[in-house]
Amino acid sequence: MAPQLDSYFKQVDGLSDNFIDRLRKAVAIPSISADDERRPDVVKMGKFLASELRALGAHVEERPLGKQPHKEHLELPPVIVARYGNDKNKRTILVYGHYDVQPANKEDGWATEPFELSIDDKGRMFGRGSTDDKGPVLGWINCIEAHLKAGVDFPVNLLMCFEGMEEYGSEGLDDFITAEAKGFFKDADAVCISDNYWLGTEKPCLTYGLRGCNYYSIAISGPGQDLHSGVFGGSAQEPMTDIVRVMGSLVDTDGNIQIPGLKDLVAPVTEEEKSLYGDISYTMDNLYESLGSKTSIFEDKERTLMARWRFPSLSLHGIEGAFSAAGAKTVIPAKVVGKFSIRTVPNMQIDEVNELVYKHVKAEFAKLKSKNTLDVSLQHAGMWWVASPKHWNFSAAGKAVEKVWGVKPDLTREGGSIPVTLTFEQATGKNVLLLPMGSSTDAAHSINEKLDKRNYIEGIKLQGAYLHYVAEEPLS
Repeated sequence: MAPQLDSYFKQVDGLSDNFIDRLRKAVAIPSISADDERRPDVVKMGKFLASELRALGAHVEERPLGKQPHKEHLELPPVIVARYGNDKNKRTILVYGHYDVQPANKEDGWATEPFELSIDDKGRMFGRGSTDDKGPVLGWINCIEAHLKAGVDFPVNLLMCFEGMEEYGSEGLDDFITAEAKGFFKDADAVCISDNYWLGTEKPCLTYGLRGCNYYSIAISGPGQDLHSGVFGGSAQEPMTDIVRVMGSLVDTDGNIQIPGLKDLVAPVTEEEKSLYGDISYTMDNLYESLGSKTSIFEDKERTLMARWRFPSLSLHGIEGAFSAAGAKTVIPAKVVGKFSIRTVPNMQIDEVNELVYKHVKAEFAKLKSKNTLDVSLQHAGMWWVASPKHWNFSAAGKAVEKVWGVKPDLTREGGSIPVTLTFEQATGKNVLLLPMGSSTDAAHSINEKLDKRNYIEGIKLQGAYLHYVAEEPLS
């Protein structure tokens, strides 16, 4: 394998300017899925990927998903599915990514134009979608091209699934994956997703677990319309007062969830699991840099990481209907909607969490003896996911990291949620691996999103090396 990989790596280096130019073209397409007016750009981005793949000899299909729910005037962007190679003697790997991006405007605080790839003297490539997720998606296309031009046999059959609605909840995708598990994806031996990031900036990682997310709304209403506090303050029961008190009962200053019974749903931590955290390459300074302050709950790495990945958390996100602009406005809102989420972990089941949340919120509201009305509901939910890091899929990726980066990767979980991960696992019945390209400082979803040139080019090498080691791994 060594001569083959060396030839492949050399070709990646030689084509690096071309690969950066491909990313430049992709970033220039403002494929913002949350913006109705940008839907043609989302479709354009999908067609760009399809065209690039066809030019390299892949079989490509642009699969429609129909009308967007609750927006019947809009067609959902197509899922781009592709196959490269059809050798029954080779393993087949299914890779997933998304080609839509978060909104971005220069006036949000960007130092550069968000839809123009800008490279600074440190090799940081700034642009919306550079790391989330256009760079990693293009990595697979670049991987095919480098093999072709190096004259190196592609080691596996590659199936690709690239969607255009991930940043808007992947509408329509779950049903598509479930339907195609016995169709386009039926030959897949394992799944690889590159839509996440290193824990830090220096050491790669492989991710085997994600938290789930239950997102709730608490609506409290009373008056028939907004009121003047000078006229009605003190004589009307105020929904805003009620909701602040109810939401304040959910979690304390140190992040302890105050909902009775919730902790009892969490799988206990074993001694073996505890031992995994000590060797992970992460320091409290990494956290302080990300926070921009030292306002951490814990003072040590192990408890911080376990709080981030292994235990549930509850976060308050906002109150709709309340005055939030600058200045003063003496209004009593007639209705307010509080929003919060719970990041779930094994073995918390969605229905069981819902039951405890509803019971607690209703009990806290009842204590107020308010004449206002309450409604609490689940907006959406995604399950947690944990895979076996001892599977050959992870072994191959670990060897690839050592080959490209010269170190053994950390095995990590993540606190965020990528619901499609569980969908692929359940639909295909195959092991799913998260293989990140970018680092923790990439500012995905934020201003000045970037992908380091080093991570991009070495990441393309990593994706190719992973496929070569997959081809050699014994069944397990």
